Amino acid sequence: MRLTGAHAAVRRIWTVQVRPVEGRPALACPHCTARPLPSARTARSSALAHLAAHARADALPGHLRTCQCRERGCSWHPRHHGCAGPVLLALTRDTSGRLWRLADTCAACAAATSRTAVVPDMLPGTSRRPLQPFPSARPGCERQRSRNEEVEQRRRVREMLTYLASALPRCTTSAARLLALQCALRCDMRGRVRLRAGLLRGMRIHRRKELWQELAQDGWLDLPDLRTAHLNVRLRDATILDQAPGRHARRRAAHWALRPAPVTLPTAAPPALHLTALALAAHHTAAGGGTTDPDTLDLLCGHSHHQTGELLDRLVAHRTLAAWHHLLETGEIFWQLPP
Repeated sequence: MRLTGAHAAVRRIWTVQVRPVEGRPALACPHCTARPLPSARTARSSALAHLAAHARADALPGHLRTCQCRERGCSWHPRHHGCAGPVLLALTRDTSGRLWRLADTCAACAAATSRTAVVPDMLPGTSRRPLQPFPSARPGCERQRSRNEEVEQRRRVREMLTYLASALPRCTTSAARLLALQCALRCDMRGRVRLRAGLLRGMRIHRRKELWQELAQDGWLDLPDLRTAHLNVRLRDATILDQAPGRHARRRAAHWALRPAPVTLPTAAPPALHLTALALAAHHTAAGGGTTDPDTLDLLCGHSHHQTGELLDRLVAHRTLAAWHHLLETGEIFWQLPP
């Protein structure tokens, strides 16, 4: 007996479009009445909040979720080796930035679809955290637990970077992206985060008002009072607010992102280099290096292919990387750590 037939009507795919209505920007959704927007600046955050509300309202147990891309003949991306991996919530925007789609998509289809980011876990029962070993005093178990925690931290940072790549404008600077990452991982369930002055000084962004203005102009957060010793920040991104529970684990991931072993840099290095090194570390798999899709690396950092190549050369000059080159067989970037 086919159990999935009872849930065939559940269509976990939602779209919103920003279009003019009576001379004003408005959100158009196939399931809702068009909603006027206060201004064009709030279009991005309003669209993401609307999609997040639909995802919460149409929640479905993980074992019943299916890849919506496969249901449509995998027409959202070029041909690849087929559907594979867990079913994730994937956020896609078109080239104009006016049309947004949130859908259940398998990991393979999400990776093959351009301008797509995986949304951080936001629904009960969707956590993909690896199993942790039982507490033990044996050194081998302690090392295994440490490795599992680092894998979890790397995964959280990687997913948040991919989400911010779609949630923030492409022109967002590297320093602002690093700041947004820390805020997103450290916030509580009400979207509030308290950043100590020492953390901002360590990131070389203390009292840099232009970075806060950059994130506030797009409606991603409220501009904080920069005159106080510790900054109290309120995020306005509804999808960030719906992250899966586990604030302590997210804070550990935020701390790892400051020194993303094994791809680390001196603190005085420019933010663009730090962001590139972080993106590589988040995709680190092998002991001596790793491979990364160049389009993914460009998307996470907001760079062009030419800029990414120059930044990788600078990482080699800093001796953070031993070497890097393109793999002709797969088109990926291979990078190698110093011995």
